[in-house]
Amino acid sequence: MKRSFVSINKLNLEPYSEIIGYPKASKIQIKSRINELRKLKIKSVAFWGPTTIGKLAILGKGYVGVVVLAKRGNKNVAVKIRRSDSQRNEMKSEAVLLKTVNEVNVGPKLLDASKNFVVMEFLEGEKIGDWINNLSGRGVVKKLKTTIKMILEDCYRLDQISFDHGELSSISKHVIVGKTKPTLIDFESSSTKRKVSNVTSITQAIFIGSGISKKIQKMYKIPSKEKIIQSLREYKQKQTRESFDGLLKILKL
Repeated sequence: MKRSFVSINKLNLEPYSEIIGYPKASKIQIKSRINELRKLKIKSVAFWGPTTIGKLAILGKGYVGVVVLAKRGNKNVAVKIRRSDSQRNEMKSEAVLLKTVNEVNVGPKLLDASKNFVVMEFLEGEKIGDWINNLSGRGVVKKLKTTIKMILEDCYRLDQISFDHGELSSISKHVIVGKTKPTLIDFESSSTKRKVSNVTSITQAIFIGSGISKKIQKMYKIPSKEKIIQSLREYKQKQTRESFDGLLKILKL
């Protein structure tokens, strides 16, 4: 699908205004949001991606916002737009959470933020479920294991800073696999105040009772559910590097 960029000066026109003020915003609100985008140095937006709203394609949609591909200078970036019906009053709190995970090299890089927008690194890649479906050729198992290990290492780093992603049990929406590495995305439900379960949630999502786990079992023989759960219990109690390495060993990673 071709990426054609629309100048932000045209975002007040339909159907583009339906995205910038999704699901419903007044003309004054839309004008204000366009001015906000100018201050963030956003030049244009491409209505492109795997998700659709009305007739327009976008990168993603959640409870708090919708994500679009945009140009900032000559660079492609992802912009998360606060939904007009969101219970959140602003996006800067989410930007702070993203900045926190960036400090341990997790998540897309935060570039800027304002009341209604978060500007971040655009990740070229596929959702993990699609990536696994499209795996083929030589070295498939090695590629799969390397990618899973990198995802688990990111989750371990989050556990170590007491940062809980909150939605990793639905892994298909929250991991993008690029050419060089996988990246955890969408930190809108994250918290530094609750008990962390990143490694536990992602391990269960990948290896136990999901569509993804069934696909992985066809590629390489993974240990029994009981063994995995026992190893996760040990990790949860200690959350040390040693207990994490023990889990990786059980998972044959």
